[in-house]
Amino acid sequence: MAIAPLRKKYLGETLVSQGVITQAQLNECIGEQNETKEKLGNILLKKGYVAKDVLSNALSYCLGVPFLKGADIQVERDALALVSERNARRFLIMPISVKDNILSIAMADPSNVVMKDEIEKIVNMRLSVSLMDETEVKEAIEKYYVRTSLGADTDEEGDISSKEEEITDGDLNESAEAAPVIRYVNSIFFDAVVKKASDIHLEVFEKDVVLRMRIDGILREFSAPQKKYYNAIVSRIKIMSDLDIAERRLPQDGKCKIKVNGNRVDVRVSMIPTVYGEKVVMRMLNKELFALDIEKIGMSDNELSLFKESINMPYGMILVTGPTSSGKTTTLYSALKYLNTPDLNILTAEDPVEYELMNINQVHVKADIGLTFASILRSFMRQDPDVILVGEIRDQETAGIAIQAALTGHTVFSTLHTNDSVSTLSRMSFMGIESFLIADAVNLVMAQRLIRKICPNCKEEVKNLPDNIYEKLRITPDTKIYQGKGCEKCEKSGYKGRTAIFEILGMSRDIRELIVKDATDLEIRDKAVEQGFVTLRSAAINKMKEGVTTVEEVMSVTIASS
Repeated sequence: MAIAPLRKKYLGETLVSQGVITQAQLNECIGEQNETKEKLGNILLKKGYVAKDVLSNALSYCLGVPFLKGADIQVERDALALVSERNARRFLIMPISVKDNILSIAMADPSNVVMKDEIEKIVNMRLSVSLMDETEVKEAIEKYYVRTSLGADTDEEGDISSKEEEITDGDLNESAEAAPVIRYVNSIFFDAVVKKASDIHLEVFEKDVVLRMRIDGILREFSAPQKKYYNAIVSRIKIMSDLDIAERRLPQDGKCKIKVNGNRVDVRVSMIPTVYGEKVVMRMLNKELFALDIEKIGMSDNELSLFKESINMPYGMILVTGPTSSGKTTTLYSALKYLNTPDLNILTAEDPVEYELMNINQVHVKADIGLTFASILRSFMRQDPDVILVGEIRDQETAGIAIQAALTGHTVFSTLHTNDSVSTLSRMSFMGIESFLIADAVNLVMAQRLIRKICPNCKEEVKNLPDNIYEKLRITPDTKIYQGKGCEKCEKSGYKGRTAIFEILGMSRDIRELIVKDATDLEIRDKAVEQGFVTLRSAAINKMKEGVTTVEEVMSVTIASS
């Protein structure tokens, strides 16, 4: 943040008088300032003596100007037209509104009189100045200038550059000279990474375009470009993803790489033809945010102990089940990383390979040329494997080979799409696998879901829930329940981030005997509950009791029978 060069005592005395810092802390910072010539505000921030918002409020008081948050401003198009994007970046200002020959702007450094005089000469107006954090000024420039270049009602056609396989954060933040279409696509990626979105959806309809991003598992709508630019935007994405820009009648899949704020992100691109044009979905695979630590995937101590015990067995099958985007890949990769030592040969068959793992041989399934899960597994058995990961068991052939591998001295990980852990066993039987083979081969079945976490910034206790909620969740009225009120940091949603909940079915002797006897799912579940089995609903309730999530999340993510 650019700190205005005020008299050091004035800012310091203000903070001391407000009780934010002590006189001793101020003297310490002034002493350092005399040696380094660094601005007092920056020293205070660096030492952690003052929060950025508190410092900004103190600066606005000292300067006699309002302090604005980027989330609170409403930018008028007429104001944007008065200041070019180049000058906005040059002066670190954001034009907001214009009235009676006065231009209201937000500045990172309102004390710079020379700069204000130059701006007044450029716009030929008087200025009404407010203070805004430097980072928020830059974000506002990206948001309003980049998006407006495609959203305005002009005839400007975005030029499309040659293919770029990697976009850097410099391209996203300093691309003032780039073609509008390129800049707009870059800005979408920038927003998605900053907001930690897992997917980007671009959709076209009869009269308009819709842009949505999936954040914490929920699709949210954002400002979209005019429809007349849509084909150019899609073409730009195709060029980046090495797809055929002339093909609009058939689905296409591709990928590209970007880099934002030091984060390397693989983008998996899918396009399908719809009535009014191509729908684009881009899966963001952020390597920097992808946690592979088995200790940090959300398991309780008991769950983690049971999971580690099973994956450390010298042979057998571990099955992870759940719907798409329930965190199965994270769980499996964390297990492989935990096991990944020089004395083990680990092989994976995946469709597709989402993340590259160090010192692990990964094979991408290509069914169109006969490289299926089953054919890869057969080849794996001739590669002296210790640990095998099969991305998904989809058919009897793949299931049969995986079972045989687990019975012949190999550890096998795989996934199925079932609703819970117990029904996974009956799904294997429906595929044609004999019950006694399932009982012998499977060491553990784990179902999982992702559940949203309460935003810590606006967390508050909930009082007086409806009586039927206490009954449904089997909790007492004195149980402390929390929710997120909604704030700027969580974009008013009340949630920030997600964690996993697990339902782990261990293979005890009694459970194996029931499987051999072709017992029903209900019989197996009842026996498991007798032995301490924790259902998905119970796991979610435990997270709620810990203050991690809300009643609404428990009810929406799990069902009472689970």
